This record gives sequence, C-alpha cells and structure tokens, in this order.
Amino acid sequence: MAATVIHTSNLQETVKEGVALVDFWAPWCGPCKVQLPIVEELSEELAGQAVIGKVNVDEEGELASQFGISSIPTLILFKDGQPVEKMVGLQSKDSLKAKIARYSN
Repeated sequence: MAATVIHTSNLQETVKEGVALVDFWAPWCGPCKVQLPIVEELSEELAGQAVIGKVNVDEEGELASQFGISSIPTLILFKDGQPVEKMVGLQSKDSLKAKIARYSN
C-alpha cells in the first residue's frame, strides 16, 4: 500500500484517529527524493498500524503554510488528529519507526 496522497480536503480525515506520519516534500527537492522511498517502505511495513501520508508542498501551499513548513523534507507525526512531533530534514527509517511506535501505545 503506497503512502496516502494528502490534500487540504482529506488531511483531517486521514490523521484523525491513531498515529499518522505526514511527509511534506516537493519533486525538485534532492533530500526529499531520498526520504520518499523510506516513507513508501514504512507505508508498506506499517499498514494497519499507522497511516503514512505525503503532501506535495508545490500543490498544497496552504497546508505547508498551516503547519509552518519552511524547509523540506519536513515530517509531522500526528496522534488522534493533533501534531505531536515535527522533524525537519532527512530522517532514517529506524528513527521514524521508533517514533511511530512510541505514539502507537
């Protein structure tokens, strides 16, 4: 299962229950090209445990602005609809899995 593509219209529904990880990225961003495959792998591995999504900041500038995204990639971890952790820059798969697990309990 690929990461969910998130738009302004489906963000709240996507993150409202449980744990969700949202990757803010852009196609022209070098580090984002490294982060995105990691996010896609997590989406496969954590299916049913956490929602993994991605926001293209070029297409969803309003969402990027709403969450104060000034550098990409930025990943935001949500718990029951509320942002609980914001990570700026490239994140390792193990680090992301550990953070998701911490909020899943």
